[in-house]
Amino acid sequence: MAQRQRVASGSPFERTIGFVRALRVGDRVIVSGTAPIFPDGQCPSDAGLQARRCLEIISAALAEAGATPDDVVRTRMYLTDAADAGAVGRAHGEMFGAARPAATMVVVAALLDPRWRVEIEAEAIIDAP
Repeated sequence: MAQRQRVASGSPFERTIGFVRALRVGDRVIVSGTAPIFPDGQCPSDAGLQARRCLEIISAALAEAGATPDDVVRTRMYLTDAADAGAVGRAHGEMFGAARPAATMVVVAALLDPRWRVEIEAEAIIDAP
């Protein structure tokens, strides 16, 4: 069995729900659904800013696991309003424009916190040196 590297983010939900921000198994890094929360618990109201915050958290988790945004091969973006697709898509393009991963954007009825307009997941494969 491949060694597992767990990357924690300090979320209070990690222990109670039983998950980690990211998990590296071999050359694969899987980043959990990531919400737009700042360390002080604040959340911007703008969907584009929320997406950028999610992507900052994802980028930090990837780095801790030894990956970069260029290693990302798959993303999933969950939106609560289809009208936010442009703003979220622009933020996604800024982060992953060079990598151009397979991506899904879907509108959902709600996310865990009513302030959240977007939540993003990512998967990366780290190329051998």
